[in-house]
Amino acid sequence: MVVSLPQSGADAQLAQDFVEFAVDAGVLRFGQFTTKAGRISPYFFNAGLFDDGAKMARLSEFYAKAILASGVAFDMVFGPAYKGIPLAATVAVELARQGKNVPFAYNRKEAKDHGEGGSLVGAPLKGRVLIIDDVMSAGTAARESIALIQGAGAIPHAMAIALDRQEKATENGKDVAHSAVQYVRDQLGMQVCTIAKLEDLLAFLAQGAAADSMREHHSQVLAYRERYGVGN
Repeated sequence: MVVSLPQSGADAQLAQDFVEFAVDAGVLRFGQFTTKAGRISPYFFNAGLFDDGAKMARLSEFYAKAILASGVAFDMVFGPAYKGIPLAATVAVELARQGKNVPFAYNRKEAKDHGEGGSLVGAPLKGRVLIIDDVMSAGTAARESIALIQGAGAIPHAMAIALDRQEKATENGKDVAHSAVQYVRDQLGMQVCTIAKLEDLLAFLAQGAAADSMREHHSQVLAYRERYGVGN
């Protein structure tokens, strides 16, 4: 079983800075949102709203710092279609800027039947592959990426995501005791690197400048976690 390491002070600060950035960018929103599992969530994280160059540059910096701080070993990065494509590309650029230059690749949803053909674009998949995505809800996209990487003869070694919602996954329409992140980590044996977790969001809502304006959201998010939450 792969065990998550506790956050250091630097990791915790990076997580708080990321949550603040996501809120300011309008990517992390509060209200009533229906999740894929049919739950009414008091918050929603939509990485598609990192929609200009400055936001993507800052986002990729958060990813690269979290990945390098985690100590995870990898030989290349992979972005699953569609949201993972710009993430893999920009994170690869930022990793190179921070001194770790690695190849990257991504897949098409539909295989190309002309030109070079196939469903993979970019560097050949080989070695230990780090999959980069935004969030993990059910683990379905992760399993698809894992199968594709293994089919190419490479090793699906780790995942990096922006936000771990730390909530129960669903299987066949029913809640299960583990989250999608825990499933990928404990059952598939892959390290999962996250920039921030739900507990970091709760900490942000409870303290500092956000406390007064976000107090109502804190109580709602806390109640949601008490109902659907899991541990680390």
